[in-house]
Amino acid sequence: MWVLLTHGRQGLMSLEQEVIQACPAELFIGGKWRSAEGGKTLAVEDPATGTTLCDVADASPADGMAALDAAVAAQAEWAATAPRDRGEILRRTYELMTERADELALLMTLEMGKPVAESKGEIAYAAEFFRWFSEEAVRIDGGYQPAPNGKGRFLVMRQPVGPCLLITPWNFPAAMGARKIGPAVAAGCTMVIKPAAQTPLSMLKLAELMTEAGLPPGVLNVITTSHSGGVMEPLIRDGRARKLSFTGSTEVGRKLIEQAADKVLRTSMELGGNAPLLVFSDADLDQAVEGAMLAKMRNGGEACTAANRIYVHSSLMDDFAAKLTERMSALKVGRGTEEGVALGPLIDAKQRDKVAELVEDAVARGARVLTGGSVAEGNGYFYPPTVLADVPLDARVQKEEIFGPVAPLTAFDDEDEAVRMANDTEFGLVSYLFTKDLNRALRVSENLETGMVGLNQGIVSNPAAPFGGVKQSGLGREGGSVGIDEYLEIKYVAVALD
Repeated sequence: MWVLLTHGRQGLMSLEQEVIQACPAELFIGGKWRSAEGGKTLAVEDPATGTTLCDVADASPADGMAALDAAVAAQAEWAATAPRDRGEILRRTYELMTERADELALLMTLEMGKPVAESKGEIAYAAEFFRWFSEEAVRIDGGYQPAPNGKGRFLVMRQPVGPCLLITPWNFPAAMGARKIGPAVAAGCTMVIKPAAQTPLSMLKLAELMTEAGLPPGVLNVITTSHSGGVMEPLIRDGRARKLSFTGSTEVGRKLIEQAADKVLRTSMELGGNAPLLVFSDADLDQAVEGAMLAKMRNGGEACTAANRIYVHSSLMDDFAAKLTERMSALKVGRGTEEGVALGPLIDAKQRDKVAELVEDAVARGARVLTGGSVAEGNGYFYPPTVLADVPLDARVQKEEIFGPVAPLTAFDDEDEAVRMANDTEFGLVSYLFTKDLNRALRVSENLETGMVGLNQGIVSNPAAPFGGVKQSGLGREGGSVGIDEYLEIKYVAVALD
């Protein structure tokens, strides 16, 4: 059975207090920390207890416009900065994050809930984006070629797109920001970034570190707000920003694309996912179970890459379900700062209730609960690791993103059926498949309608690889050698020769 570890303290422990108190709590605009208009603040909650960790500035539309003003004012000088200098700032940021990983991880755990060990993993992952793009900054290339008729020359150059608006989610508070800030800095773009209201602390701390690393005033501006739409829409419609990058739900992404169309902003959208995981009859069972644990339980299931629908060949289903249930039921659930905890709380009550509704719907339609399946008692927003067997195709979990520690299992009998079920979704971010057959591996990988495929592995994210989806999972790619392209415009110069 799953175990919930409780924490009966009256206040924050001294180390946690120190980490919270050391974190900036104001807006960061034009290189200066400042209060929000009218001194308004918003509370940052500890999802493990439901209590307030601290208050941070709650930006108004005027504050947001001040941040855009600062980004616009800094753009020309920053774009003219030597690529090597931009790269060195990113490299120093990587080094500072690596040196202070323990502090940054604890801060993340306090505001987001994941176990400290997993937070340290995210800090390392986030830092790698700065290291990767520090190297890409000096590799921005162009082109020169004769015209086909030989009477002129084509000169092609790539230049910064201009001031950028970046909006990040709560589930990876450092990595999602680093994945956008890294290429923007490398390309020579200034930014206004708005982190999620639930988890603003990691981004505020990152701004402090980047300033220490030498980032000039106005290049990175951070606004925290409880009124995301009211603050960001005027900036999107203003027209001076030329790029919008968003990671979050497809529903919100659609609205932002509509707003960005008004001024024809360049857009990058990393939206929702509904990842299938396919286990074929010839798969290595232990490898498949391990891959499923990674794909399902990374970040407690609160990830767009999480395996939402697990399809297993009928010949392996009983053994796979037994092994997965054993692994899931052994996970310790509790506050992320507690020793031995493998699963923290969900981000808030709304998310916990949604997970519970999806499980209840599946059970009502005939699914069997093999472990978990009910809301945990006590403080905080905990939901136990859950495995559901015989999940019918009309259950909501087959269509909606779970964003929680729930593994729905459905059997299939042949390859065509598996691929058909996997592709039966509006989303197309990532899929996973496990097989020893090379021909099948390549055939299925080509037929899956997703931007990424995990072949015999449960994690695909890597700063050196292009991350992104198809269909309603988004537009563009982040990371890899193409990640910086999203922040560069191509200019063609036609050269006349006598």
